[in-house]
Amino acid sequence: MHILSVNVGRAVDAEWAGELRRTAIDKRRAEGRVAVRDNGLEGDERADVAHHGHPDQAVYAYAREDYDWWEPRMGRDLRDGRFGENLTTSGADVSGALLGERWRVGTAVLQVTYPRIPCVVFRNWLGERGWVKRFTEAGRPGAYLRVVERGELGAGDEIEVLDRPSDGVTIAEAFRAYHGDRDLMRRVLAVPGRSERWDQAAERVLGNRTGVVAS
Repeated sequence: MHILSVNVGRAVDAEWAGELRRTAIDKRRAEGRVAVRDNGLEGDERADVAHHGHPDQAVYAYAREDYDWWEPRMGRDLRDGRFGENLTTSGADVSGALLGERWRVGTAVLQVTYPRIPCVVFRNWLGERGWVKRFTEAGRPGAYLRVVERGELGAGDEIEVLDRPSDGVTIAEAFRAYHGDRDLMRRVLAVPGRSERWDQAAERVLGNRTGVVAS
């Protein structure tokens, strides 16, 4: 498992980019080593910090193998970074990673926190009809990660799994939990150190605040 491409982007004006009218979804390959800060990669920017600025969304990873699955279904080539990810991986089942799993990449340590939830900006960026529904049904969301230890990384770096919960919830399962699977949501709530964003999602899925606190 290794990093195929490290991708960063700057926010630009775009009329189609939701209410904010700005987006940094266009990530391009960064050359050389890239510093990993507390809230993301050096040189990377997020325009919509209200929805994408949480430290638990500091870095987004997507698998090249999932791009290869999408290409014939979309009828076009998909370059690394096209979905707005910071890390394009090779040989890693990113959507099969467990919540709470820790990776060492280069000298940085990252922790899997949350699946990517498709939005209107993502849809408009790709220009694909029914994209939010298609992406959701495919169940290949990729993973957000928080920064546990700062460092630096680059293309070619190995992904070393430092810690993987023995009985956890995969990113793909967490994606289904977010979209209404109540049993899976209860399992998410039992994950130690889960992102606080799961409490908000659980309140919506479970319908009350009782189930939001894990035992």
